[in-house]
Amino acid sequence: MTTFDDIEVRRPGIAQAYLALLAAQPGRPLALFAPRRVGKTFFLDHDLAPKAKEAGMLPVYADLWLHKSAPLEAVNHALEEALDDLRVPRSHLGKLAKTPVKKIGALGASLDLGDEPQRRPLPESAALRLDALVTRLARQHKGQVLLMLDEVQTLGEVPDGVSLIASLRAVLHKRREDVAAVFTGSSQEGLARLMTTAGAPMYQFAQIIDFPFLGDEFLRLLAAHFSKVHPGKTLEMVELRDGFQRIGFKPALMRDVVKAMSAEGITDVARGIDNYMASGHQVAIWRALLNSVDAFDQGVLVVVAKGQPPLSQATLETLATIPGSKPTISKVRSSIEKLKRNGLLSKNAGGTTIDDPLFAEFLSKKGSMGLALPIA
Repeated sequence: MTTFDDIEVRRPGIAQAYLALLAAQPGRPLALFAPRRVGKTFFLDHDLAPKAKEAGMLPVYADLWLHKSAPLEAVNHALEEALDDLRVPRSHLGKLAKTPVKKIGALGASLDLGDEPQRRPLPESAALRLDALVTRLARQHKGQVLLMLDEVQTLGEVPDGVSLIASLRAVLHKRREDVAAVFTGSSQEGLARLMTTAGAPMYQFAQIIDFPFLGDEFLRLLAAHFSKVHPGKTLEMVELRDGFQRIGFKPALMRDVVKAMSAEGITDVARGIDNYMASGHQVAIWRALLNSVDAFDQGVLVVVAKGQPPLSQATLETLATIPGSKPTISKVRSSIEKLKRNGLLSKNAGGTTIDDPLFAEFLSKKGSMGLALPIA
């Protein structure tokens, strides 16, 4: 039985266009930018990877966000796993078929199998290992590797980030016949530091593309399934569009909102989002996020959520209402950097913002009567 969670939109046309761009500019990666949870990883797995396979490429995926302390090691691990899968089949019979026979007895009555095939030693240096792995993997596959690096801005956030990025660029340029690369990033500021800062290792190396949000096709599928579940009831497309924009174009979150509306039998999308925001589980999540930082950091989050310039005199006066805060420009800057590292704030062309628009709305409402912190 089809459920709301089964509703997905595939975008093979966009995937094909990206592969055409890679083919037209060998050695130059694509960097896809969009906020978190808008479908970039789903696109890589369900659209780009299948199209790459059809083109004879071997897609290899690594999520650098999950390995912030050692992002290049995460890339190497993904490459080693892919090489293992090619050289040593997963099934027991497949492994035996790959195992060289050392001795065969009379009439084949006895069989002495050698050790299962093992990978040859690789260089200890992460940069040299990356180069060796790309070469071996392309040779074993007998075709080009498509390296898909999720949240690539993480490379620039580690102490030796400059050298790691330089190593990655060198390999992608040197082995451009063996490997193509697609990066994704959810931090506009982080991508800008990597790709557009003069003198940086990735300066003007990758082509930055704004990854498109899902549109009406996705919303129509949600509305159609809602009407199937509730005959005679409809969801208005205008309301769905407004609601989708309000939640930051996050498809999984939109499905959750419509599922909750279906359970309640309501068709007012704005009310559905309000109910979702007021739900006990969601409020508990936001309170847990707030409890992970101190009262001063909470105050900075509130002023940013309300659209107040974080380094203005008005902000300092507002933050001064927090007991014992003694705000200064330097202290606010330090708080912003800390909140960015924790994934609560980001910086883009519009300034410093909160990544989750519903969290920002929650904070703005909670702080509308002043900074009675900590927020509960």
